[in-house]
Amino acid sequence: MELNGNVPSGPLAQKWSEYIRHSKLVNPANKRKFEIIVVGTGLAGSSAAATLAELGYKVKAYCYHDSPRRAHSVAAQGGINAAKNYQNDGDSVYRLFYDTVKGGDFRARESNVHRLAEVSVSIIDQCAAQGVPFAREYGGTLANRSFGGAQVSRTFYARGQTGQQLLLGAYQALSRQIGLGAVQMFNRHEMLDLIVVNGHAKGIVTRNLATGEIKAHTADAVVLATGGYGNCWNLSTYGRQSNATAIWRAHKKGALFANPCYAQIHPTCIPRSGDYQSKLTLMSESLRNDGRVWVPKRREDCGKHPNDIPEADRDYYLERKYPSFGNLAPRDISSRAAKEACDDGRGVGPGGRGVYLDFSEAIQRLGQHKVEERYGNLFDIYKEITGEDAYRVPMRIYPAIHYTMGGLWVDYGLMSNLPGLFVLGEANFSDHGANRLGASALMQGLSDGYFVIPNTINNYLAAQQEKRPAADGVESAQAVADVRAGIKKLLDINGQRTVSDFHKELGNLLWEKCGMARDKDGLEQALREIPRIREAFWRDAKVTGEGEDLNQALEKAGRVADFLELAELICQDALHREESCGGHFRSEYQTEDGEALRQDDKFAYVAAWEFKGVGAPPVLHKEMLNYEEVKLATRSYK
Repeated sequence: MELNGNVPSGPLAQKWSEYIRHSKLVNPANKRKFEIIVVGTGLAGSSAAATLAELGYKVKAYCYHDSPRRAHSVAAQGGINAAKNYQNDGDSVYRLFYDTVKGGDFRARESNVHRLAEVSVSIIDQCAAQGVPFAREYGGTLANRSFGGAQVSRTFYARGQTGQQLLLGAYQALSRQIGLGAVQMFNRHEMLDLIVVNGHAKGIVTRNLATGEIKAHTADAVVLATGGYGNCWNLSTYGRQSNATAIWRAHKKGALFANPCYAQIHPTCIPRSGDYQSKLTLMSESLRNDGRVWVPKRREDCGKHPNDIPEADRDYYLERKYPSFGNLAPRDISSRAAKEACDDGRGVGPGGRGVYLDFSEAIQRLGQHKVEERYGNLFDIYKEITGEDAYRVPMRIYPAIHYTMGGLWVDYGLMSNLPGLFVLGEANFSDHGANRLGASALMQGLSDGYFVIPNTINNYLAAQQEKRPAADGVESAQAVADVRAGIKKLLDINGQRTVSDFHKELGNLLWEKCGMARDKDGLEQALREIPRIREAFWRDAKVTGEGEDLNQALEKAGRVADFLELAELICQDALHREESCGGHFRSEYQTEDGEALRQDDKFAYVAAWEFKGVGAPPVLHKEMLNYEEVKLATRSYK
């Protein structure tokens, strides 16, 4: 299989405009003849469904929640990047592009990143026009703050609720189209398979989560916007229902899965507190604007109250190691630095797995009122969970799984190698390389939904020869039968162990062997253990209830079954990539001072994997990364 990114020719800054100029169009009368399925209604899915419907397409949108407002996009707190240069501090489209490529450790497709930076300036105008309540300066202009991996202030925000406010804006646009009849909304429906006809994606099979009904839905194209797969690690900052089922089932139908080992560890999470914890909670990266990260210099001070440790005995290790960026060093680097300090025996809190995020200097400099104005709801969340007042005592934070840069492979137009299957937002691999900069997830989701897919899906629809199949066609009937068989197989296990127990076992294994640091021995051990856990799952999992009914135990079992397959691919990808880059840190490949050591002569490519069967070795396909504007360089934030 030859991977073609279909990147337009010409200078980098003109590729997107050239693409639009030469793309095929569908006239307004013909748009009404096409039906498009959109799976997922977070930022990427809601904005895509609303925009495609506004253009005149018939859209069917699917959401496993009772409302699109519950999508996990609401959990993004800190902000959204855009190269507006409102602060007049030297920002530009090129600087945002460069920061993103460098932040991703030179493992992203250059053309997609530049388009993201270009489109960013329009996203803010779109959202402000929708009424998103961005923070404003005293004179009324939109405010900005800084984020990790950048030396300019380009992040627009709505206190610590940016994702929620942006999603409400997209939901308003979607609701309008639902009201006009242009979007047919299917709440409480989960995609369980992809319908492929003559090699083209032409529909999906869903399960109605309230009634258990299995049904095929066909269309002229399918858009997946279903988020990332971080819950494969069990404990993460994702919502507990976030899963990989849609993209994994598409992968099993032929869509390539790219760079699965690229998982981001966020440095600013509330530390794990017990063995039976269900999830981890993010404290926004924006807190690192004013909070200073430190640990005691001496191990014997770790048990002391932080306010009793004098300034001279504190190690502000990010400021010490990375003076140019300090506490705003990128997430992967900041996370590894926290792990290094804790591994050295200088961690704080239960188990020594925490570092301090201290606001005493900011409160003294700005006043508590100003800190409350910027971060008040985040401090409230922290107190609700820990019982501690971060205005008086430093927060305790520790890294956790937060975002996945890998996903289904897509070309420049966001279409997978399966014609007719488009993938948006975190569900695809395209924009972040091996590490995502803070405040870029919301940017990519809205970029893909509002501005990219409306200009790229036309190319496929205008030229396609495949007719929309009937919902009761041969391929649809087979996909429905496969889904029913899979559900029956789960319900027939009738074992003794809970599905959550298997998920926890898998998550612990992945965190230890393929978490913040990986090595050959650990990955090979994981690849021996994962099939054993998977075999035990299919022999001894307890899945209660019936298929034709509301059954959350069945929902979870299907998702964990997919994680047990995906986890193997994650570790295979990590084992094959014998280098360190971004969120993928192989301990055998590091510089003398402990930084990631890339192998550009061997691994400057996208690793796209083809499914060959459960337990069978996948086939690797490579898309070489060619840089026109950026020179490959050692990544330094010192």
